Amino acid sequence: MPANHNQKIEKNTEKEEIRLQTYLAHCGLASRRASEQIILDGRVKVNGQLVTTLGTKVSDKDLVTVDDKKIQLESKKRYVLLNKPAGFVCSSSDEKGRAVAADLLKDKYSERLYNVGRLDMYSKGMIIFTNDGEFAAKLSHPSSQLEKEYIVETSQDIPEGFPARFEKGIRVEGVFYKCIRCQILKSRKIKIVLIEGKNREIRTVLESQNIGTKSLVRVRIGNVNLDDLKPGDSRDLTDIEVKGLLKLCK
Repeated sequence: MPANHNQKIEKNTEKEEIRLQTYLAHCGLASRRASEQIILDGRVKVNGQLVTTLGTKVSDKDLVTVDDKKIQLESKKRYVLLNKPAGFVCSSSDEKGRAVAADLLKDKYSERLYNVGRLDMYSKGMIIFTNDGEFAAKLSHPSSQLEKEYIVETSQDIPEGFPARFEKGIRVEGVFYKCIRCQILKSRKIKIVLIEGKNREIRTVLESQNIGTKSLVRVRIGNVNLDDLKPGDSRDLTDIEVKGLLKLCK
């Protein structure tokens, strides 16, 4: 690593300066926390100098590159709702060559957008994309307590006592899983509301009860509903929806 990687970056101070990780987030690269890791991984240069110090400040007059590609501040903040079909992964790229959910937005949006939260490859439904790092960080923070609602179709009948057990909490291989609400809609169809959402939580809990998952669809995040948005389609969130999501975050 070059000896100058922690040196102060010379720059014009006429423009307002912000922390580098905040700048990356405002460029739509990733959330602020994820941007910090990108810096620490040695992927960022400012005016040609490698920078690994999180406190470094930059302005829009500085040349900032990530993986030697120039990035710049987005002129417009985007808040997009995508109905993710099954078979797409929620990441910026996939080393296994699988389809990436963000690619479904490329023809419609020129901004660099990244997903807030995730759905596993086989799950469907709502994913929010944005280029606003502060918005993404607030929605993603564990303290946000933002409700996510899922409709699940199963391969076996749901036992009558399952909803109460899941609401009380179920431990699977040392991990504690607990939903906010669980309601049987039909013998093989349930509605589940989570606020935390550990990786593959619903599938894991159902499997622990010898229940297979045929279909899992996220239909609501906070105050935003999937409604009649078709798989693969997207739309901009309204100002009311964006403000409502932020207001719901505790």
